[in-house]
Amino acid sequence: MEEFAGQVAVITGAGGGLGRAHALALAERGVKVVVNDLGNAGAVVDEIISAGGEAIASDADVSDVDASAAMIEAAVQRWGRIDILINNAGILRDKSFAKMELADFRTVVDVHLMGSVNCTKAAWPHMVEQGYGRILMTTSASGIYGNFGQANYGAAKSALVGLANVLAIEGARKGIKVNALAPTAATQMTDGLIDEDAAAKLGPETVAPGAVFLVSPDAPTGVILGAGAGVFAVSRMLEAEPVALPPEECTAEGIAARWDEISDLGNPHTLGSAFDQTALYVRIVTESSVVVGAER
Repeated sequence: MEEFAGQVAVITGAGGGLGRAHALALAERGVKVVVNDLGNAGAVVDEIISAGGEAIASDADVSDVDASAAMIEAAVQRWGRIDILINNAGILRDKSFAKMELADFRTVVDVHLMGSVNCTKAAWPHMVEQGYGRILMTTSASGIYGNFGQANYGAAKSALVGLANVLAIEGARKGIKVNALAPTAATQMTDGLIDEDAAAKLGPETVAPGAVFLVSPDAPTGVILGAGAGVFAVSRMLEAEPVALPPEECTAEGIAARWDEISDLGNPHTLGSAFDQTALYVRIVTESSVVVGAER
């Protein structure tokens, strides 16, 4: 993908693990990189420069609106544009919901969700002006499917899917593509959570190709891509074939009686937006009413 040459990327949480792998992979393709991390950004910058690339470090706290905006502006001031934003910064504060402090819930949401919002909000007008942009949100299977002890993390990661879905729609006419990556990898965040044999297969470098593809010029948009151990799979939100209940059956009991039909995902479909769902439901009930009226 030679098209990457000369592009500029900001990658948050890139001092180690997944972010570092993304930064090194993009720098290898000629991308100029802002390596953001509260701790080890300088070491990754040194790696990139030693390999002949261009990079600068940022210690901005992404949960801070002003710091996030300043980081994006630093990239634009240095290189004149921003083409790629990978929102990867994250923390864990795992506990069962019953034992979780609300302060820890809020902190996780502030870093994962609001950190991504802050950086995206700052980068968005630059991408609109240049008519090009690629934004990648880092979601998680915990947000898509759930995971014990991660109510805060799962809520934030699920919210990022919603954010990506909306921004993919809003960015479509502006040349901005927005996707979500759901990685499973052995990193500092997962120390002690993954056994050694599995960890050996789940290096961050096995996920990075998915990130590179999703921020490439030929990237799709509005996609959730699962990635880990060199395995990749698209996840989607699917809806069963809608079932229109006649007025006399439109009760909780009516739903229970036809639950097998309502929950049958044998012929699922996807929707492009919330209003597509609204239009579909109205059309189905209208057509159903015509049929019922004819029978009477």
